[in-house]
Amino acid sequence: MSGYELLARDLAACGREGFTGELRVLGSPGGTFHLHGGLVVAVESPGAPAPEALLLRSGRIDGEEWAGLVRESGGARWPAAGLIAHGYAGAAQLRVVCAMALQDAVFAVVAGSVDGCERGPATGPPPAPVAVGEPPTRLLQVASRKLGALLEQPYPVRPDRERPVPASLSYAAGRLGPLQRELLAHADGRCTARDLAFRTGRGVYTVTVEVARMLGEGLLECVDAPRPIPVRLPPDGHGIRPREPASPRQPPVPEATTLPRRRPGASGINEALTTERNGTGWKEFFRLRNPTAK
Repeated sequence: MSGYELLARDLAACGREGFTGELRVLGSPGGTFHLHGGLVVAVESPGAPAPEALLLRSGRIDGEEWAGLVRESGGARWPAAGLIAHGYAGAAQLRVVCAMALQDAVFAVVAGSVDGCERGPATGPPPAPVAVGEPPTRLLQVASRKLGALLEQPYPVRPDRERPVPASLSYAAGRLGPLQRELLAHADGRCTARDLAFRTGRGVYTVTVEVARMLGEGLLECVDAPRPIPVRLPPDGHGIRPREPASPRQPPVPEATTLPRRRPGASGINEALTTERNGTGWKEFFRLRNPTAK
């Protein structure tokens, strides 16, 4: 059973049983489905920007104002009442933002890999819930159609794979849309479509589709990463040992010259002859006995 089939089976079971709680999806990027009475009211995933990121990107509220609302609400993750009371957004606008974030998170989960699902009780109120829950089966079908349409593009991309860079060609900057200009500014060869979505504060599906289009138009290109150089290990299985520094060469120690031993009663000539027999030159012996002689 594939990861998608596993997720579809578990979500369908939650809908049939009217489950209330959390369904944690294990995988990359994974995520958490918050359900109430068998309906999905919120989905959060590290693979898609949260509703507050989309709201901050809209320019209706800045970071300092958002932090003030969170403090005013006692640390709520989604201070909807404060947003409406202070006039930052209307109730209808917040519903649209929550629905967009929910569907985008489902797409991020489906576009990734699913290793398993775990049910559990709710650990707290769902973040940015929608007013009316969504049937889980319909959510999965919509996300699956989005992924299929994306993969049918002339240059299909995945949210977490390709890392595009601006193409080296001349184009009229005035003819580019706002999102295209932002993507060209942030595409540096290290960011995937998911990374670009977080940088620009846009939905990951919207950014991934636009990246695919810009690849088709020649505005972006994907440069193949250099292949790693294979390293062969010794046959004994041990790793490569670091080379030890060579010890400095010591000069050879000269051999000690054994001086002839004088025997009592022996004359100098006898000593020289004895030394000659022992392998020591008599000239050396005579020089040692008579240092002033030339």
